[in-house]
Amino acid sequence: MSAPTVTSQGRATPAKTETELRRELAAVYRLLAHFKMTDLIFTHVSVRLPGPEHHFLINPYGLLFEEITASSLVKIGLDGELVDPSEYHVNPAGFVIHGAIHEARTDAHCVLHTHTKAGCAVAAQEHGLLPLNQISMEFYNRVGYHDYEGIALNTAERVRLVEDLGDHPAMILRNHGLLTVGESAAEAFLRMFYLEKACDIQIAAQASGDLRVPSAEIAEHTARQFAGEATDDFADDQAYEMAWAALLRMLDRTAPGYKD
Repeated sequence: MSAPTVTSQGRATPAKTETELRRELAAVYRLLAHFKMTDLIFTHVSVRLPGPEHHFLINPYGLLFEEITASSLVKIGLDGELVDPSEYHVNPAGFVIHGAIHEARTDAHCVLHTHTKAGCAVAAQEHGLLPLNQISMEFYNRVGYHDYEGIALNTAERVRLVEDLGDHPAMILRNHGLLTVGESAAEAFLRMFYLEKACDIQIAAQASGDLRVPSAEIAEHTARQFAGEATDDFADDQAYEMAWAALLRMLDRTAPGYKD
């Protein structure tokens, strides 16, 4: 039996089966399609499977995210090769990026990468993500930056990807897109949802006139509140769990086939 996982708030949760992880990852793909955070068949989300083999699940290359189901996800190893037979292939760039992070970060059970309009726009800005809004401040001093080296097809880039991510929960791939990691598929998706929203807010604010930027002290305090590290009078340590449950209810109503 696999050891229980521990959430970012320090709560132990039972280890999940491969079937459960497949359904969670398929749900993430369907949610990315629902919220229009896709790039046709490109970009990728992966989830590490329990066990010492370093196997992980990733999308079948060639399917739109709205088509992906739990059973169609492919299982690969750190060498990028299929573990189980499949009619589908693997996006080589997905292996380069995701394999590197899964190998280096034991807490990165899920890795999520997007090429959205707002995310790519902020990735093209010299100053990167600004703490312009409460949503943005979740990521204050908690985003790594990786300089563009071309399409991620060179395994030599993996060392620099890992170094630039460090221990951050998110990374902006300059001139490329966004990346988040999480201890679960739910955590990685919700981080991406709000990182994307932060980028969208930034582009809108920059087009509207002068920017008001909070102090570094306030931005850091807010980031610590989001991380559950602040000493406030109240805490909200179940927000992500409740938001994820609400999203699954929506999928169960609108796209229940993701579980197949």
